[in-house]
Amino acid sequence: MERILIIGAAGQIGSELTMELRRIYGNANVFATDVKDAPADIKESGPFQLLDVMDDKHLIHFVIRNKITQIYHLAAVLSGNAEKLPTQAWHINMDSLMNILEVAKLVEDVRKVFWPSSIAVFGSTTPRKNTPQLTVMEPSTVYGISKLAGERWCEYYHKRYNIDIRSLRYPGLISYKTEPGGGTTDWAVEIYFEAVRKKNYTCFLGEDVSLPMMFMDDAINATIRLMETDHANLTCHSSYNITGPSLTPRQVAVDIRRHIPGFDITYKPDFRQLIAESWPSSIDDQELRTSIVWKPKYDLEHITDRMIAEIRKTFTI
Repeated sequence: MERILIIGAAGQIGSELTMELRRIYGNANVFATDVKDAPADIKESGPFQLLDVMDDKHLIHFVIRNKITQIYHLAAVLSGNAEKLPTQAWHINMDSLMNILEVAKLVEDVRKVFWPSSIAVFGSTTPRKNTPQLTVMEPSTVYGISKLAGERWCEYYHKRYNIDIRSLRYPGLISYKTEPGGGTTDWAVEIYFEAVRKKNYTCFLGEDVSLPMMFMDDAINATIRLMETDHANLTCHSSYNITGPSLTPRQVAVDIRRHIPGFDITYKPDFRQLIAESWPSSIDDQELRTSIVWKPKYDLEHITDRMIAEIRKTFTI
């Protein structure tokens, strides 16, 4: 019987991953935790507890007491917010990961760990088109630096201590269930909410900045598929490339007008423009697709259809 701990369950990924894992493994077997309160569906469907991953003693006691077998560590300070508080972001992102790795090393019941990396590990010297799995990685942001360092630590703990750590380099994630949390790709969520609310949006990136994106359903499916795949099939123990469609703000705005003809967008690039320009415009994730036999289902039109429909439901209720 799997007993799963999710750290950061109230966040963009965690809030949806928690519910899907509970559907698969049973509500009582998925322990949702965060440093802040969680949505009602998470608290009402299974165990939820406030837990600070930075408190290593409390963390290890929680894992042992609840006989945890898998840990999903999703808590992090994202790219845009990290640039405002660089040393604090580094401390939170790195020390929290090290606490998880140490728990996995010390507690025999913990068989698997999932930790998300990001396309932020790449930089301006990385090939921007069809960025390969193995390439130059010189990130220019605190978030990217912490994710690259985290990848190296994950591979080190795998080789040195034989810990089964699995990871995906998420692109921008698009979801209607939770609003953005301070990332450079957040425009791709904000644009849909503002289109429904106001029929206009001021974008913090230029109109033709292309970035890899993915609908949250595809990201959740790939994450669980990766964790369920036999270890022998895995070829990467740092972090796999993963992607959906590459999108620009202009492309998304045009597609939104299929549903909202009067939608208007203006562009006022801020400091995140330089971050976005240092990241890939498209990703090669063939190694992942071979290892876990997976591919995304959602293209731009399907993303737009779903986002507009679901956000409209929220504002109708």
